[in-house]
Amino acid sequence: MQISPTTLSEIQSLRQLFLHENNIQFIYNKCHQYGWADTYLITENGKKVGYGSVYGQNRREDRDSIFEFYVIPHYRKWAERYFKALAKISNAPFMDCQSNDPLLTSMLYLFAKDIYAERILFEDHITTQWTVLEAIFRPARDENEFPGGRGDADFVFEKEGEIVATGGFYLNYNFPYADFYMETKESFRRQGLGCLMVQELKREIYQMGRVPAARCNLNNTASRLTMEKAGMRICGYMLIGKISLT
Repeated sequence: MQISPTTLSEIQSLRQLFLHENNIQFIYNKCHQYGWADTYLITENGKKVGYGSVYGQNRREDRDSIFEFYVIPHYRKWAERYFKALAKISNAPFMDCQSNDPLLTSMLYLFAKDIYAERILFEDHITTQWTVLEAIFRPARDENEFPGGRGDADFVFEKEGEIVATGGFYLNYNFPYADFYMETKESFRRQGLGCLMVQELKREIYQMGRVPAARCNLNNTASRLTMEKAGMRICGYMLIGKISLT
């Protein structure tokens, strides 16, 4: 067995297998395309059998957390040995994983302590038919339409001439997923506008040939309930742990 630093192009075919097998929105996918990660190739008798990737939990220039780990099925019986070697060679003290990534999650429970969940992950589940009287959904015209809100919004809800909610989505995740976000003006909350925005963003995402996905902080009960009312369901959690190989 050998583990050595490598380039993204060298493990690209293995990454495709990783994404295909898990069939999830992988929220750290952009770490590769933006150069925020170091990657290690795992070989056995000269054959490529897997890889692992490390990024910085709090600072992009750091490389202190393993966030991606893949071993092809025929060599997976040695996954524990590979992971331990990866952790030693990368010298990463932490690991981040999505609970809907079975392989890395199993390594988390074998080789980490002080594990906690940080965020909730959502996938689409059902189509809803929410309506709010006199609420008009349209593309955003100006980044300053919603003072104090997100300036990067793609869409807004307008009610009686006032912008009451904004939303949009990012496409820098693994295809075909689109990660959406939304915000409702405080004085217009609890009127169903959040659910309506999620519903309409889902529609827009599907119409462009993508699949909607989202996440929120673990303690953000309002966002979680809004997602669920708008047809999303919990599909996993972001888990963090401190690596302990002893």
